[in-house]
Amino acid sequence: MSRLTELTYATMSDEQKRLADTIFASRTGRIIGPMNAWLRSPKLAERALPFGQFCRWEATVDQRLRELAIIVVARHWSSQIEWGAHKPEALQYGITTAVVDAIEDRRQPEFELHDEAIVYAYTRELLESRAVSDATYDAILGVLGEQQLVELIAVIGHYNHVAMVANTFHVPVPEGFSQLKG
Repeated sequence: MSRLTELTYATMSDEQKRLADTIFASRTGRIIGPMNAWLRSPKLAERALPFGQFCRWEATVDQRLRELAIIVVARHWSSQIEWGAHKPEALQYGITTAVVDAIEDRRQPEFELHDEAIVYAYTRELLESRAVSDATYDAILGVLGEQQLVELIAVIGHYNHVAMVANTFHVPVPEGFSQLKG
């Protein structure tokens, strides 16, 4: 059960309604995940929403690699809402079922593609060590280049924020979303 009551249009301030209208008009189309919490701080929501849109849809990092990094973050935090939203996206964009299942089971995936192995290793090392070795840095830079690496860091950071909000407020997982095991 969520720790926050679900805001309704009738209970929102004018500023919250304006932001809700932006959400309803976006690709997301509904208040989901951290958005109900973000709306409690309209200035935060005003900044987080376009940043989230950039991270999810506009970053130059291949969508397949973005989704891989997002599910690694989701598993790191055991974020049900992130996992439920992004597991299907990862599969849709070409991450294999075997890789997704291994991440869910906290096992080392066996990658067929070099770029996926590098993004996975980089994301895990950054999350777990809060730093990256020179070897990992050189590998990720070789795969992505500077611009895409900066953008991947933004994606990872954004979805850490989403996970922390979701876990703090017990954001409910919508019907039909897959749930993490354990």
